Amino acid sequence: MARILVINPGSTSTKLALFKGAVPLWSETVSCTKKRLVACPTLLEQLPMRRADVRAVLRKREVNIRELDAVAARGGPFKPLKSGTYRITGALIQDIQNGNVQSDHASNLAALIGYEIAETAGISAFFVDPVSVDEMEPLARYSGLPEIPRRSLVHALNVKAVARKAAAAMNASIRDLNFIVAHLGGGISIAPLRKGRIVDVNNAIEEGPFSPERAGTLPASSLVRLCFGGRVDYRLMQRRIVGQAGLVAYLGTKNLNTIEARISEGDRQAEEVLQAMAYQIAKEIGAMAAVLSGRVDAVVLTGGCAHSDRLCGWIRERVSFIAPVRIFPGEFEMEALAEGVTRVLEGEEEAKVY
Repeated sequence: MARILVINPGSTSTKLALFKGAVPLWSETVSCTKKRLVACPTLLEQLPMRRADVRAVLRKREVNIRELDAVAARGGPFKPLKSGTYRITGALIQDIQNGNVQSDHASNLAALIGYEIAETAGISAFFVDPVSVDEMEPLARYSGLPEIPRRSLVHALNVKAVARKAAAAMNASIRDLNFIVAHLGGGISIAPLRKGRIVDVNNAIEEGPFSPERAGTLPASSLVRLCFGGRVDYRLMQRRIVGQAGLVAYLGTKNLNTIEARISEGDRQAEEVLQAMAYQIAKEIGAMAAVLSGRVDAVVLTGGCAHSDRLCGWIRERVSFIAPVRIFPGEFEMEALAEGVTRVLEGEEEAKVY
């Protein structure tokens, strides 16, 4: 079976794993301290540091890159793309380096590092179901202002992975079923999948439920008044709505374990705020059920927050009338990357070219 190196940079760490087919041989996470990140003001300035971290792990694990069959890199917010496994090309590298992507995110670095390793080893590098997967239907793109069309930025890798898991548990193919998948992490993506296609989704950076650290959809007129009131500038407002909002803004922490402990100790504010997040998640799931005309085979909850029985229980109470609720706690990004590349290497799927 193929040996696949998987690279997945996040905002404060880089995850690495070696897979044999879809089976992990080892995995490791390298943390990026605040001091190291402050020394790199821009994302591309982080590249040497992240590259050195990857090389250090490969040396420690005694990995000979010339014995690899492929590299799988996390796909970031590139230009809008169809779902699938893509071969990384020089065109993508240029787009990232020139800023021709939808936003700067640490995941963009995966393609740069993976491409370098693959070029040296004489193999191919791939990315799978990037954040910029766009399968939205035309009606879903309308926002109410022609200048601001709705965009598809979604936790597509994990959404598609758990949809496949849910379909397998139902002895069916993802192409035969309709799901609503709620990825509940630092950002929240709630996506209706019609026969495997993400036909709509809240843009997790600026729409939908509030999350542990993001504001979600805000009252538009009140937001405009806040922005033009002279008290905040653009950069401060960006940090307020992505990073310093949601649970952090209400409770001073985004750690669900801490919040649940406060609830258990009788903190009624903490309980109400977490209930409000569950309420907004359930409301968005209901809206996406309308997108699928009520024909939903299962509601699927996933992501780090899905480890919370309390949160999932509150959501289940409100949405179980739509369809059975299935829960896959955590994220399956690393194995989903390996599985996507394995499907290509074994001829089950044809690689797309960026």
